[in-house]
Amino acid sequence: MLAGCDKALPSEWERKNEGLVDRQEDDTPPPAPAYPKRATLLEFEVAGQRDFRNYIDGATLTVDDKGVVRYVFVSSSPSGVDNVTYEAIRCKTAESRLYAIGHSDGTWSSRAGNWQSIAETRQQHLRVLYRDFFCPQGNPIGDTAEGRRALQAGGHPWRKGFSGD
Repeated sequence: MLAGCDKALPSEWERKNEGLVDRQEDDTPPPAPAYPKRATLLEFEVAGQRDFRNYIDGATLTVDDKGVVRYVFVSSSPSGVDNVTYEAIRCKTAESRLYAIGHSDGTWSSRAGNWQSIAETRQQHLRVLYRDFFCPQGNPIGDTAEGRRALQAGGHPWRKGFSGD
């Protein structure tokens, strides 16, 4: 009857520091991918941003076994200027991180920042990517193809839950 009771409960330190090891493991940013090409850009909509067009470079989209989705984000202004960043979203903790900023000559400047709460950011595209494309219902996409399909379809089918609300 007590067969399942031999598992130790986590200590207060373990509960308080849950995920600390995972966070330390991703402190070293991955190298910036190849600079985006127009042919691999997948457009997505950000409500309230009528002037800018937003894209994810489908060729750079990856998801690892910890649920961290990495990608190159391109935001194009009406005048044709592109803002290019290499970013990540950690679905488990609803956080984002900037790795590098792209330049018009196709080079990258490393700007590796810390993980920051998506709920506290002013960058709308992060909330949209987290909620509607890469972490529906807080769960990471299973693979790159699933992320690309979500972008092509205008959102992940699970973004609104099973009830369709």
